[in-house]
Amino acid sequence: MDFLSNLNPEVLIKTFGYLGLFAAVFAESGLFIGFFLPGDSLLFTAGILASQGLLSIWVLLALLLIAAVLGDNFGYAFGRRLGPRLFSREDSRFFHKKHLDRAQTFYARYGKATLIIARFTPIVRTFAPIVAGAGKMRYPTFFAYNVVGAFIWVLFNTLLGYFLGKAVPSIERYIIPILVIIIVLSFLPAVFQFMRERKATKKSLE
Repeated sequence: MDFLSNLNPEVLIKTFGYLGLFAAVFAESGLFIGFFLPGDSLLFTAGILASQGLLSIWVLLALLLIAAVLGDNFGYAFGRRLGPRLFSREDSRFFHKKHLDRAQTFYARYGKATLIIARFTPIVRTFAPIVAGAGKMRYPTFFAYNVVGAFIWVLFNTLLGYFLGKAVPSIERYIIPILVIIIVLSFLPAVFQFMRERKATKKSLE
């Protein structure tokens, strides 16, 4: 129980503050070792804490936007530097080629808009900028979609938590159930995509 409580986004934010939030969002936005971080949950919880006066909503929004944009830029630069070598890299504890493949699938389906849509899809949002860099997407194009995606993702999740915290008394009692719902909803697109691909593969084998 102590271990689980330490994984609570509320505990993490109160422990590491603004710096911890910046580092988490930066890592999840472009470092392939950050794919396991709960970005949506952190942003939502940070918004709730801001509604209670524990964080400044304006400082929070500015910090998170900068972290999201810079994180994606780092991922793009990393992918551009390594290029095709990324796809021949051996799997390791923090790297799995299947995550790059999932990001590629998103690009095949949504094109440049992947950089916006992927913000709301765990794991894919970490690898989307890396794949964009490896694929030599024009930087001005990447940057524009990167900024738009960051604004939508940060504002939606953080302000949702902030206004819900203002509207619902003692909302901190319900943080865990709400976060479970957010996590489930965030993984639904990936589940549907997996089922669609599995169905297509099954048809091709018939």
